[in-house]
Amino acid sequence: METRPNLLTRYISSTPREELDAGAISFLANYEKVKEISPEIAECILSELKDQRSNLKLIASENYCSLSVQMAMGNLLTDKYSEGYPYHRFYAGCDNVDKIEDQAIKLACELFGADHAYVQPHSGADANMIAFLTILSAKVEHPLMEELGAKDVAKMDRDDFNKIRAAFGGQRLMALDYYSGGHLTHGYRHNFSSMLFDAYTYTVNRETNLLDLDELRKQLHECKPFIFMAGYSAYSRKINFAKMRELADEVGAVFLVDMAHFAGLVAGGEFAGDYNPVPFAHVVTSTTHKTLRGPRGGFVLCKKEFSKFLDRGCPAFLGGPLPHVMAAKAVAFKEAISPQFRLYAAGITKNARALAEALVRRGVDIITGGTDNHLMLLNVQDTYGLTGRQAESALRASGVTLNRNALPFDINGPWYTSGLRIGTPAVTTLGMSANEMEEIAAIIDTILRNTKPVPSSRSEYKTDASVAEKSKGKIQELLSSFPLYPEIVI
Repeated sequence: METRPNLLTRYISSTPREELDAGAISFLANYEKVKEISPEIAECILSELKDQRSNLKLIASENYCSLSVQMAMGNLLTDKYSEGYPYHRFYAGCDNVDKIEDQAIKLACELFGADHAYVQPHSGADANMIAFLTILSAKVEHPLMEELGAKDVAKMDRDDFNKIRAAFGGQRLMALDYYSGGHLTHGYRHNFSSMLFDAYTYTVNRETNLLDLDELRKQLHECKPFIFMAGYSAYSRKINFAKMRELADEVGAVFLVDMAHFAGLVAGGEFAGDYNPVPFAHVVTSTTHKTLRGPRGGFVLCKKEFSKFLDRGCPAFLGGPLPHVMAAKAVAFKEAISPQFRLYAAGITKNARALAEALVRRGVDIITGGTDNHLMLLNVQDTYGLTGRQAESALRASGVTLNRNALPFDINGPWYTSGLRIGTPAVTTLGMSANEMEEIAAIIDTILRNTKPVPSSRSEYKTDASVAEKSKGKIQELLSSFPLYPEIVI
């Protein structure tokens, strides 16, 4: 393997003292320290930076967190066990972790206007599992324990436990269908959510690809679910959560919202009033690393009545919390409270609308005809005669990173798909605006119009080599004006 010069030393010696950046020094010092033990891993870290600098990131679920957030994760906090919750731990020596987690909780509540927050989940999937268990504990286990006269687990016998297990199993969950934009953890048949619940789904309208609340109301009254779940990972329009809560109340369901994809738009005020789920949902789950632009992780918000049950995420499901990631979450929440973040959130939606409109003008079939949020779905099967897998691969080979995605009622299934999902959080972080969205639309359309499927294959394709090369050049030129972490010199 090529031996690299000491990048930290080179940076410090070649940069005027007044221009030295603490984030750059931290990143390069981290790299050099890792290289002492594992040059291979250090090289992969550096290669990832190069890769993200040279490819246009349009994955709707990814972003670029600040170097402050990154540095909060890379420290000795990772060495601490801290089962429990602030000031109520099963391990000694958690004084500083208590302060960190308490700060993250307070900032999350301030940012979203929530009664209570739980910041320990390692991911969005964990957050959803904890939310499910919280609701079951509050609405099934606790009332049943009181009915059994066993307010202490020590007073319960085997028959009591069996009654609770029986009551837990088979509760009905109704959530948005995977093909309509719902997430795997919303009752998908191969996911834990459909193993834990008797899962039902609602879909978008076949003609408009939009949610039909009148039709949904009929389904809810027929199903009468225990939990009514809203939220999405691939739906491009706003949802009226006030009306959704009214529907939940009509059938006595607990209203749960997964805002993992659009949490940053809620925090930044783009989703306000009836379109902000926090005032209306009993429980809200989210990730921190998408539009919220934080570390990879999750969190849960809830009304006061669920708080003591939510705090039992460990031991109910989680093992040891990750104090270093909770520290990074606190930093990200603090960043999101700033006025600059509101401008950023507004930029995400402006860019998404501009990109969707530019693609529509070029004859691209955009599901629902546009977007209200940070993402859009392209029907590449009908527009270009390509599967999502072919289109995704062709774009990646030309310097554009995004992901294939199933469309409503997709004939190609979840692996090959008929669509692409495009998001604007990352390019907005880089500082791009409407002019760049026009350019990006032209690049995407040119690549795909010059890509043909290989006969009898749903994965192989052939792109005109000159078009691919020219597109790469345009992307490099575009990214050179919006460098990622420009303070890091390698």
